[in-house]
Amino acid sequence: MEVIIAPAPELARLAADAVERVVRTAQHPVIGLATGSSPLAVYDELVRRHTEEGLSFAGVKAFMLDEYVGLPADHPERYRNVIEKEIASRIDIDPADVHGPDGLAEDIPAACAAYERAIVDAGGVDVQILGIGTDGHIAFNEPGSSLASRTRIKTLTRQTREDNARFFDGDIDQVPEHCLTQGLATIMSARHLVLLATGKGKAEAVHHLAEGPVSAMWPATILQHHPHVTVLVDDAAAGRLQLASYYREAFSGKPAWQH
Repeated sequence: MEVIIAPAPELARLAADAVERVVRTAQHPVIGLATGSSPLAVYDELVRRHTEEGLSFAGVKAFMLDEYVGLPADHPERYRNVIEKEIASRIDIDPADVHGPDGLAEDIPAACAAYERAIVDAGGVDVQILGIGTDGHIAFNEPGSSLASRTRIKTLTRQTREDNARFFDGDIDQVPEHCLTQGLATIMSARHLVLLATGKGKAEAVHHLAEGPVSAMWPATILQHHPHVTVLVDDAAAGRLQLASYYREAFSGKPAWQH
């Protein structure tokens, strides 16, 4: 696991670099998209590279991490609509190549199994963008989630619903209680994981992610078992890291060819 501590604009650039590398070099590029606040600057940077530098997403397939259950198809906070607004409609990706779990499916288990097959059939995710919740969840894998889980329905914790109420006019009662989410094992199948976290509120979760024991109580800690993880954090989110000085030294002394 590589931990990089830098200002937020630099974090967005580094994450966009990882995505661009896959888009330009993979024969059949597949990217994993996350929602929430953390990836927004990354998407803005990718859109800038598309419009100003000619980065094309034609032929790229994209898979979303999760989706609320039961939100109407036209609801602005339905994650498929959020991804459309924040990045898909702003680049040249084919809308048919943007995939997400079906939160309106009548047969939820079948929809989850179909989503798993779709990822496998696409060749797997080359680079997956991730955020992290204040309680250490990634995607919607809440504390207590199986470390071997696959795409499934989950009940959201009150903490997550409180955190996400800001997207629903501050009203927790408008936040759905259930979601479909890629499982931890599904996420771990991606070839490169890029996790972003900013702000003091993420400091405890980042500490457990990078330096704590692997535990279902802090689901993101499973990433310690992945061979290629990049954790991008600002000073505030790095506030609880015991090895912060080492992480800074390691990145500043990194050979140019490794960047």
